Amino acid sequence: MPPLELDDWQYDIGGVLIGKDTTVNVIKVDGLGRPPVRDNDVDQPSMDGQFAGPDYWAGRQIQFDAAVKIPGDPAACQDMVAALQAVTDAAAVRLVGGVGLSLRMKRPGRPVKQVTVRARKIDPDDSRIIHGYVPLDLEFLAHDPTFYADEDTTTEIPLGWLTGGGFSAPITAPIFVQSGTTAAVRPGWVTNNGDADAWPIIRITGPCANVSIIHVASGRTLALPTLSLAAGRWIEIDTRPGYRTVTWDNGGNASTYLSPASRIDLFSLPKGTSEMRWTAFDSTNTGRMRLTWRDAYTAL
Repeated sequence: MPPLELDDWQYDIGGVLIGKDTTVNVIKVDGLGRPPVRDNDVDQPSMDGQFAGPDYWAGRQIQFDAAVKIPGDPAACQDMVAALQAVTDAAAVRLVGGVGLSLRMKRPGRPVKQVTVRARKIDPDDSRIIHGYVPLDLEFLAHDPTFYADEDTTTEIPLGWLTGGGFSAPITAPIFVQSGTTAAVRPGWVTNNGDADAWPIIRITGPCANVSIIHVASGRTLALPTLSLAAGRWIEIDTRPGYRTVTWDNGGNASTYLSPASRIDLFSLPKGTSEMRWTAFDSTNTGRMRLTWRDAYTAL
């Protein structure tokens, strides 16, 4: 089903709407600023001070000070608490590694953004439920602290046939085109409209073999030299933090096809427009590469 439409100061927790103009008043939200830091500072031996090591973001702790407010209807209050417990208790989220639920949020003048979270606390205070008022202490952990756009961006890049990227005038004979015995190359463009690195899901659909995917500006490459895809079959490379897998269309593991020098954990899309290339053997020119990503942001 499509995601809920959000107005300013509203939040969608796995399909449950809270915040402005709902039955759940959000009084305060903590944890939406700079995420906690995992530092690697080291004391300098026999000297004052420390050596500054690299700083890494830790998981983002997001806490809601909220209250269910449905005057005169304690049963409806209990139903709302139960709805929050149900979406956070789903086995498909809670018992599967790397999976979370979407926490979407809307602030004035800003687009809807989201993080993927696990619930850590849903603590209602029912001392005043008889009056239709239940304070709520909600806590979520976003293992990836980056904020992402609410919708996917997708682009599909076919293989090219012309050597060297096209014709230059004046044209003189002979004109050489690739025969399918060498890898064809075609540039493509992707745009991350955010201000942080985005992580694409890359799907290669056959027929093709000996695939390489190149981010031109950085030179980073994902190479699958022994891969051979029949027509209609595909593999998917998921570079997102917490996933980072290579899988077949039937769900099987395809990571053994990836060369040892290929670094999924570094294959990100920086902010702005990037040129992408992919090479493969394909005598039919029907192989395709599809990239899907969400623009990434450091702040709401």
